[in-house]
Amino acid sequence: MANFILIGLCILAGILFRKSKTLPKDAHKGINAWIIYIALPAVSFKYLPHITWTKDLLFPALAPICIWILGWLFITFYAKFTKVGKATSGGLKLVSSLSNTSFIGFPLIIAYFSEKELAIAIICDQITFTLLSTIGIIVAIRSSQQQTLSAKLVLKKVLTFPPLIGCILALIIPHYINVSALDILFDKLAGTVGPLALFSIGLQLKFGGWYSELKHISFALLYKLILAPAAVLTIAVLLGLNGMIAKITIFEMAMPTLLTAGVVADQYNLNPKVSNLVVGLGILLSFITTGLWWLVLTYSGLF
Repeated sequence: MANFILIGLCILAGILFRKSKTLPKDAHKGINAWIIYIALPAVSFKYLPHITWTKDLLFPALAPICIWILGWLFITFYAKFTKVGKATSGGLKLVSSLSNTSFIGFPLIIAYFSEKELAIAIICDQITFTLLSTIGIIVAIRSSQQQTLSAKLVLKKVLTFPPLIGCILALIIPHYINVSALDILFDKLAGTVGPLALFSIGLQLKFGGWYSELKHISFALLYKLILAPAAVLTIAVLLGLNGMIAKITIFEMAMPTLLTAGVVADQYNLNPKVSNLVVGLGILLSFITTGLWWLVLTYSGLF
């Protein structure tokens, strides 16, 4: 219960600070920079060196890819039948197919399960960010036609993404250098992810004008919050997967939209109004839907 109270207070504090205008308009950018450049790499160093790698961990690595492919198909068919523009279609693909595996996912995993399960969540998170940095950027560029698509541009986006760099270094360095003396530092830095991420979300939440875009928003959130985790759950059952790895993977895929996906949609002018509304409303609804998914994962008898 204390974790849920903390989640609510952090988001509420962000909303109140935004409304009071006591912080600069773009204060969330500085907070996000800390999370992306410092806190998330620290999370990788805290957990990844201690993971016992097995073939079961392929499931959390492949699940985000599956969700992306199914989401792309879902929105492609939706766009075809509703005849939405290319920019709107591209924005919906970004905000429907990428899960908020860290900013929302990490705090909720701690609340519903335990902090040690973040090791599994990190795998989902890194694959998700890699998808955004590669195929996500390709979709954004093709949908907006603001930039010329090139392998150099995509490669630059991937190789300069701090959480991915931190993940790779956390997997390599401990094999050659003993970094255990820094465990306390990594622990303290990693501990800032949840509160700051939730506070940042509160600073960015906006809901004006949602009713006129209800159709697009509804289809995007139907896939992201219901169909996507249901698809992963079905795959897990068909493959006979069970245990905590399967649970955490399905739970991560039930998260709302990755915040950065909304940022990318905004940068490339992919109907940013709809994209931001999907992000904001999805976060609020996810506190209900993730609770329902936790009940399914805990009491259904499937796992």
